[in-house]
Amino acid sequence: MAEDSAQEKTEEATPRRLEKAREEGQVPRSKELTTTAVLLGGTMGIVVFGALLAEKIKSIIRFNFQLDREVLFDDQQMLKHLGYSFMEALMGLLPFFAVVLVAAIAGPVALGGWLFSSKSLAPKLNRMDPLKGLARMFSLKSLVELVKSIGKVGVVVAAAFILLKVMQDSLLGLADEPVEQGIVHSVTLSLWAAVFLSSATILIALIDIPFQIFDHSKKMKMSRQDVKDEMKDTEGKPEVKSKIRQMQQQMAQARMMSEVPEADVVITNPTHFSVALKYDPDSMATPILVAKGIDHIAIKIREVAREHKIEFVEAPVLARAIYHTTELDDEIPAGLYVAIAQVLAYVFQLREFRHGQGERPQYPRRLDIPKDMSNY
Repeated sequence: MAEDSAQEKTEEATPRRLEKAREEGQVPRSKELTTTAVLLGGTMGIVVFGALLAEKIKSIIRFNFQLDREVLFDDQQMLKHLGYSFMEALMGLLPFFAVVLVAAIAGPVALGGWLFSSKSLAPKLNRMDPLKGLARMFSLKSLVELVKSIGKVGVVVAAAFILLKVMQDSLLGLADEPVEQGIVHSVTLSLWAAVFLSSATILIALIDIPFQIFDHSKKMKMSRQDVKDEMKDTEGKPEVKSKIRQMQQQMAQARMMSEVPEADVVITNPTHFSVALKYDPDSMATPILVAKGIDHIAIKIREVAREHKIEFVEAPVLARAIYHTTELDDEIPAGLYVAIAQVLAYVFQLREFRHGQGERPQYPRRLDIPKDMSNY
């Protein structure tokens, strides 16, 4: 029972789930919105560019009916007439086609945004499953599509009835108008009737858009197990993440240990803390921390330093202060300048003494460490 409830899709889709669905071409789309946009765009295109199209048609008819006898028997002239007629028709229809094209693109983009996915073009074998096909036929979406189809017919019929009632006098009056004026008037009435009937589909689109958004959100919902699996795929399994962190720590320690031979001094606690400092008066403004560690890492630092004959200095308070206030490869804080200078002066003098220069230096009896840094 618990397993069944865990598989119920009760959780909202995660951003990763929505992104993956979008990559597969799964976004909310409304066919009714696209149909409305194309119908309105087409009818308004005819209203705006109808005069241009009419002029082009008139020009084509006039050009092709005014033929001389020589032209009728000249193949080249007939081809010229055909080419001219084609170009005139194209120039007349091109603005209309452009408006329809923009409307056909704007409709889908308005809901779901711009998207091109090759995955949505790939064949899906599960759509050939007859059982799933029957399930789709009797699904909520199919019922809604049926209701929409009936609703569209009803809305268009109602709009047509209202239009006929409103335009009744104008339609009947066409019989009393002169032929040329009647033709122009009838074309005008037909165009605006088409615009009105196309606008009637807006009502269907306004109902369909919220349903498509709801249906898409319902499809995108996830079970709790889906959310857990996605978190594992995205962030990695805990044991894998732990192993990665361990490897990263080992790599960082190896890199740090490789810097110890370059240090000038190792300051110890003497057992629990070890910090290694490097200072070159010619290229550095202040000493830099090249390695630090506690317990077994501190022991390892001392071992490496001993192998490369790096000087040791026991200064428990200073070692703890450096460890807690300074990150690797960073300069030491200003508060420790004096204490570090005392230690480095002792180390450099000791190094000269061991090379037979000068007297053996005395280790500083007291290191100057600020109180706020001596409590670690």
